[in-house]
Amino acid sequence: MPQRRLRPQDYTVGWVCALPIELAAAAGMLDEEHQDLPQDTNNSNLYTLGRIGEHNIVIACLPAGQLGTNSAVAAAVQMKSRFTSIEFILIVGIGDRVPSS
Repeated sequence: MPQRRLRPQDYTVGWVCALPIELAAAAGMLDEEHQDLPQDTNNSNLYTLGRIGEHNIVIACLPAGQLGTNSAVAAAVQMKSRFTSIEFILIVGIGDRVPSS
């Protein structure tokens, strides 16, 4: 079955992952994958597009070696500028430690 290609304004949920393994898990949750959109020269994010239930989802992974909140926020800002109908963005990652008391 061919993948559908939607418009950027058709996506309402964003998801930013820190690591490629998290991206693979997120992509595995999609009920349907969508065709890539043409690359935007003003946006360095690479996106995985699809649907979960009734929600069209945009997933981005942080560039290799660029972990942390600053990189996550930068990816989210670029995502929101490209996909203007996004209502919220999840920044999902694995915590690396638990603070001691």
